[in-house]
Amino acid sequence: MIARIRRFPRLASFPGLLLLAACSAAEEPAAPAVQAAPASVTVLLAGEAFEVEVAADGPSRARGLSGRESIPRNGGMLFVMPRPGPFTMVMRDCPNPIDVAFIDSMGRVVTIHAMVPEPPRKSGETPFRYERRLPGYHSDGPVQFALETAGGRLAEVGLAVGDRVHFEAQPLLERAR
Repeated sequence: MIARIRRFPRLASFPGLLLLAACSAAEEPAAPAVQAAPASVTVLLAGEAFEVEVAADGPSRARGLSGRESIPRNGGMLFVMPRPGPFTMVMRDCPNPIDVAFIDSMGRVVTIHAMVPEPPRKSGETPFRYERRLPGYHSDGPVQFALETAGGRLAEVGLAVGDRVHFEAQPLLERAR
C-alpha cells in the first residue's frame, strides 16, 4: 500500500479509497484449514422445519438461488455474513418469486420482502446495465443473515418482523468469509 501512496500522492488523503482498491485487487491470504461449512442447515420458522442451503462466502452469496428452476416448498438458502451490516438482495437470473427475511445477529427478523422475478438480461444488454436495472431489496438495519424461501412461504408460515428464526448460528458464523 505504501507503493501506491508514493505513486499517487494526491490519493494519499483518501486512505479508505486506497484500502478498498487494495482489498479488491489483492488476493486474500490463505485461510487456516477449517472444516467445511455444512451444505445445508435446518431452520425453524414458526415451528416448521426448512432444510436450506448455506451461502457463507462471497461467491456463494453472489450466486444465491440464481438460475434455479424451482425451490423446494421447505427449502431455500441461508446467507451468512461475516459481520452485521446493511444488506441488499436482487433478483439476478431468478425465474421464480422468492421471499427474503433479513435476520439480525440475535436471530430476530428485521425486514421481510416478497421479491418478484425480473425480465431476463436482454440481447445486447451489458452485464453492468442489467445489474443497474435490478431493484434492490434492502434490510432495514444491520443484519447478519438473510433467509430466502420460495415465494409466498414466509407469509404461509406467518413469519413477521420481530419473530425469532431458530438455527445453529455460531458454527456458521465461524466459517463466514
